[in-house]
Amino acid sequence: MELGLITDSLGGRPLEDVLDVAAELGLDGVELATGNWSEAPHADLPQLVASAAARTRLADAVASRGLTLSALNANGNQLHPVTGAEHDKVVRDTITVAGEMGVPTVVLMSGLPGARGERTPNWITTSWPPETLEVLEYQWNEVAIPYWTDLAEYARTRGVRLAVEMHGRQLVFNVATMLRLRDAVGEDVVGANLDPSHLMWMGADILAVVQALGSAIFHVHAKDARVERRNADVNGILDTLPPSRAAARSWNYVTLGLGHPGGTGFWGDCVYALRSVGYDGPLNIEHEDVLVSSGEGVRRAAELLQSVLIRDAPDWAPARI
Repeated sequence: MELGLITDSLGGRPLEDVLDVAAELGLDGVELATGNWSEAPHADLPQLVASAAARTRLADAVASRGLTLSALNANGNQLHPVTGAEHDKVVRDTITVAGEMGVPTVVLMSGLPGARGERTPNWITTSWPPETLEVLEYQWNEVAIPYWTDLAEYARTRGVRLAVEMHGRQLVFNVATMLRLRDAVGEDVVGANLDPSHLMWMGADILAVVQALGSAIFHVHAKDARVERRNADVNGILDTLPPSRAAARSWNYVTLGLGHPGGTGFWGDCVYALRSVGYDGPLNIEHEDVLVSSGEGVRRAAELLQSVLIRDAPDWAPARI
């Protein structure tokens, strides 16, 4: 396995500075966001699409620090009933650039449609009242699967894999929905970007998630979350308060190691579980803790993961399951 950094974690700094930090921390690679929900502070996507020289400059800047570019990130909602086409263009341009640069993976979310005729995405989380299931089947069968079948072929012809981040308020938000999409559109090119933090607050056991996904895990983000029991015990886990109101929320994204009792132990278990299913790709640090500075958060995460990462190949090769 390798350690990396999502450069948006230090989005207020120039790319050169971020690459220097990654190298100084002993990381192996970086992941750059190209647009949509990110302001893409470190990548000019139109320029990267249009100019081979721009792609070469980016590749050289990364390689000169002894780093690799492990993924590009185009998180957005390409299934949005109003703005989806704009997000889809960013996704496809990102796949194009990844193919030209030899970047193996594009990270993205599944997107979320509305109900038929709606202008707002509609996240269905219950089977009642009965019309909710009608909406859900429309979203899957008439919007998502046709779109993703085409997108998978677009990526396949460019030699790029699509790592879908399971996330709340997305059509793909857990293991079952991830496998449904993968089964429908192609296991060779569509897999999971496992960001444990999103599944943590929804109540999933991350070690069980790793075992259930197995070889469907294409990419991993290293981000932590903590359920704030004093609030969740009163209001439940669903929460619409903004991240800035951390003290009042039912759950928060936190610096790696602060989400669980014995945080280092949890991440050691997670790394070992990933090894057990044959995962040998990057673990890319993502910092979104509003109570810890980005510099300190990234450093602490890197130190924790360096202490638990398994770098050398085993004496026998674990099977991908």
